Amino acid sequence: QVQLVESGGGLVQAGGSLRLSCAASGNIFSRYVMGWYRQTPGNERTMVATITYAGRANYADSLEGRFTISKDDAKSTVYLQMNSLKPEDTAVYYCTIRELYKDERYWGQGTQVTVSS
Repeated sequence: QVQLVESGGGLVQAGGSLRLSCAASGNIFSRYVMGWYRQTPGNERTMVATITYAGRANYADSLEGRFTISKDDAKSTVYLQMNSLKPEDTAVYYCTIRELYKDERYWGQGTQVTVSS
């Protein structure tokens, strides 16, 4: 089992920045993909950014380079730096981890990000 705890969400004005953190604990895989998804009411959860154990990052095309994912292996923590935030970025952001090449996925409890116009 892996436990994920997110933090860093909140209310910010359009154009502002936030940094989300996700701390992992428990049976963390040696080879993994960790990342962030987001979800708005009535919609499916969609991928925002992921990063592999080797540091390879992948982003949703719609982000236009505004977000950056990074990790600190010593702290078993993944970060999502969000800049130039837009009202359409408003969502619950979920941290997730899965073992490489496997489908089973773990989720955090989610953190609300609200961007006001």
